[in-house]
Amino acid sequence: MSISAQKLIILDRDGVINQDSDQYIKTLDEWIPYPSAIKAIARLYQNGFTLAVATNQSGLARGYFEEDTLTAMHQQLNHLVESAGGKIAHIAYCPHGPDDHCQCRKPLPGLLLEIQQQLGLASLKGSWMVGDSLRDLQAGESQGCLPVLVRTGKGRPTEEKAQGLEQAKIFDDLAAFADWLLTPHG
Repeated sequence: MSISAQKLIILDRDGVINQDSDQYIKTLDEWIPYPSAIKAIARLYQNGFTLAVATNQSGLARGYFEEDTLTAMHQQLNHLVESAGGKIAHIAYCPHGPDDHCQCRKPLPGLLLEIQQQLGLASLKGSWMVGDSLRDLQAGESQGCLPVLVRTGKGRPTEEKAQGLEQAKIFDDLAAFADWLLTPHG
């Protein structure tokens, strides 16, 4: 199945799909999805969108949890989305800390480039990048994605700073973005 960049939605994970924590999400029990986000992913998929996840997971580098724990979280995410009638095409994650000088930690574009390559797209121009922090939107904008800020997670404090959001569309949560995107405009 070939996909177009315009039908691709890249999601940050913590604060967009599931509750975020300043103490990091370290166990499967701490990974608490927003039910409305799971349903929104399924609705978007059912309406012809391809969904991918790009998530910084510096807790790995910091030793807060192991790779198998992250895998379990992502298996649970995929299971919930598939149970709701959706599918996530690819989950890209950065395992590095902020001082590791990698190319994948958002706001750098490495995770998005991984998604682009995995999905066989020539470009991400016109895709959607949905996040709750400025660095999510910056990573997307660097690759021509349309930025969307959700107010869940760190979204409200990001909105209150009002920096770098000139191009962003802002919604209460992923479900509100899905409602808007799936409603014919004009």
